[in-house]
Amino acid sequence: MKYWLFKSEESVFNICDLLKSPKKTTCWEGVRNYQARNFLRDEIEKGDMVFFYHSNCETPGIAGTAVVTKEGYPDSYAWNDRSNYFDVKSNYKKPIWYMVDIRLKRKFKNIIPLSELRKQTKLKDMKILQKGSRLSVTPVAKEEWSFILTLKR
Repeated sequence: MKYWLFKSEESVFNICDLLKSPKKTTCWEGVRNYQARNFLRDEIEKGDMVFFYHSNCETPGIAGTAVVTKEGYPDSYAWNDRSNYFDVKSNYKKPIWYMVDIRLKRKFKNIIPLSELRKQTKLKDMKILQKGSRLSVTPVAKEEWSFILTLKR
């Protein structure tokens, strides 16, 4: 099992939206960065655990956990010209972008703010805390995962 952090802009799709999704499950579509795509396509597996992170909001931070329920498969939103994630270069015969499915495990009572994560010396190497880190999908070390769970409220 591996551990990941998935970032979503709170105003676009947040943990409450996931909670309201059928079976508390959704596809994680719209990733348009090649490195993050490679994680989705090549490394993330069914059963891997995910921190659901709210970004671009008043209090960015970890809002809860999810589990991967379906490994990487082509992101069909890239083929829909009405989608915000449309990419004219991608098609079903030669997909460029990939997604996975996740199911909510736990919504935290309170978000673990980015500011609190930054204060933790045990998280100094965490990808999300590195200067210039903007990827929407990043790996999380098992030790980081376990430590962050002790911070939940």
